[in-house]
Amino acid sequence: MDLDVFTTAHRAEWDRLEALLHRKRRLTGAEADELVVLYQRTTTHLSLLLSSAPDPALTSRLTSLVARARSTVTGARKASWRDAARFFTTAFPAAVYRLRHWWIPTAILSTVVAALIGWWIAAHPEVQAAIGAPEELRAMTRPGGQYETYYSSHPAASFAAQVWTNNAQAVALCLVLGAFLGLPVLWILLQNMLNLGIGIGLMSSAGRLDTFLGLILPHGLLELTAVFIAAGIGLRLGWTVIDPGPRTRRTALAEEGRTALGVAIGLAAVLFISGALEGFITPSGLPTWARIGIGTAVELAFLLYVYVLGGRAVRAGATGDVDATDRDATLPTAA
Repeated sequence: MDLDVFTTAHRAEWDRLEALLHRKRRLTGAEADELVVLYQRTTTHLSLLLSSAPDPALTSRLTSLVARARSTVTGARKASWRDAARFFTTAFPAAVYRLRHWWIPTAILSTVVAALIGWWIAAHPEVQAAIGAPEELRAMTRPGGQYETYYSSHPAASFAAQVWTNNAQAVALCLVLGAFLGLPVLWILLQNMLNLGIGIGLMSSAGRLDTFLGLILPHGLLELTAVFIAAGIGLRLGWTVIDPGPRTRRTALAEEGRTALGVAIGLAAVLFISGALEGFITPSGLPTWARIGIGTAVELAFLLYVYVLGGRAVRAGATGDVDATDRDATLPTAA
């Protein structure tokens, strides 16, 4: 491409597009149509320039023109309550449902790992001795011990806020660090399952596994589901780096990254609910069956929400990504 000839041939169109963008008054119908046509042409010119003869100064000018023209053509858009409603009724459940083949196996394998760790600790006194001295273990597992008083050691509201913060950080780390081939996600998941397995093993060896499950299940079902979803989607993001499929790696990472960000926002709301359960229901004076029943009902309601609303949204074409109008414009590829 001869850059001087190219610039001379199209400068008038660029100047005209810039003049239309600087108009203070409202554009007429003909001028608006002209702006759209010039925007499309300039976008093609920029694509040709980038692929054939990149020039920093000219590229900068055309990039600015294309961005401003796109903003004018598509119009400024403000977030509204309708967007929030659409997110929680379509985008979030669609993302979770679409990626269920990642987080459901993650949940199953993680639960098996936690159970095996618990069995190993319960069946081997030498492992228990390595965890702590006998008097320390008794202080943790006895009636009224640390495992039981943990949930009532602080005012319910502040405890729920603390729990929500800690869990939200773990979920965010799973989703953000997933791009590093998913390896940090596996480490975070292992730490969570190790902590759960230690509790199962120690309380089981003390003959109080039923008490432990009565304390964990009311909030843990929903809380662990959120962690498993975050871990599964984080692993999917890591796999995208290895195998982006038919998409370019950059496009695939952008799409899956936006989905992961949306899921992080949705899971923050889910963890708020589990934190409230942990702060108010788990330490309450309700019978164990009632507390577990509430936790189970909340968990089933969440799964129903994902499978009904999410399944419907996915069948309608939703993926959990942001609307096409909110994505960056894709430049046409030069032949």
